[in-house]
Amino acid sequence: MPTQGPFDLPAHVHSALTPLNKRLVVNRRGSTVWHAQTTSGPFAVKIGYPSQTHAWTALAPAREAAILRQLIPEEEVRSGEWEKGTWSAQPWREGESLFSLWEPHRHPSKPAEPNLSEALSCVAALAALHESGWVHGDVQPNHFVIGPTETSLIDLALARGGDVPEIYDFRYHGCLVHYEAPEISSSILKSGTAVPTMEADVYALGASFFISATGWRHVSYPDDADRKDQRQAIVDKPHRPINVPGVLGTLIEQMMSHNPADRPTSAEVFQTLRKAH
Repeated sequence: MPTQGPFDLPAHVHSALTPLNKRLVVNRRGSTVWHAQTTSGPFAVKIGYPSQTHAWTALAPAREAAILRQLIPEEEVRSGEWEKGTWSAQPWREGESLFSLWEPHRHPSKPAEPNLSEALSCVAALAALHESGWVHGDVQPNHFVIGPTETSLIDLALARGGDVPEIYDFRYHGCLVHYEAPEISSSILKSGTAVPTMEADVYALGASFFISATGWRHVSYPDDADRKDQRQAIVDKPHRPINVPGVLGTLIEQMMSHNPADRPTSAEVFQTLRKAH
């Protein structure tokens, strides 16, 4: 059985970064993430290892690093290998996740309409990624970090759109099912893999807005349903009624259209929200 961590920074990674201090951020699904303060600034350091269900998680940090080097200055990204997989370091993005920031909206006693500026900043981040030719493949509310001056879309290990070294590449087996588009779920049920698309990213962003504002998953299924049954529900059932008020609710309905061709692009969502804002 694979060891589940958390894993400390391997000695050679510690030597490369020489952190002044560090704190554990998360350890799950084959990834230990540290917030490391260095003389060059704060970094998110990811230590990848095989999980109980997936071997590819060991390669994810190096794969993400290869993608980031095509999107941000190369000197801001470091990566390498260690005995159980790969590791990477990238600039730490300060802020709160979309899901955390919208927590007050999930209480009936609080204002029901989410902040359009925050929604617009998330759309802008996704639209910018799409404009650069990349598909994210794992859009979810915890991957939008909303800071005081900018919103960052993080966790690009599953992204597609450019060259990735073959030794670190792996096939796409879907994302967190709570945000998975019907066509992605259908493909995985049939073949075990899928091709991430910008249309599926838009669906996932709509589902992210919906769950962050309401607390409800986009499609209903039992909490204890296995992954196959969850995906079958996404394929077979309509999404939940969209009860988010205002222009955002209308947009979510469009973004979560069952037919990918009926969804607006991320750029179109951005333009609509900007005009409403």
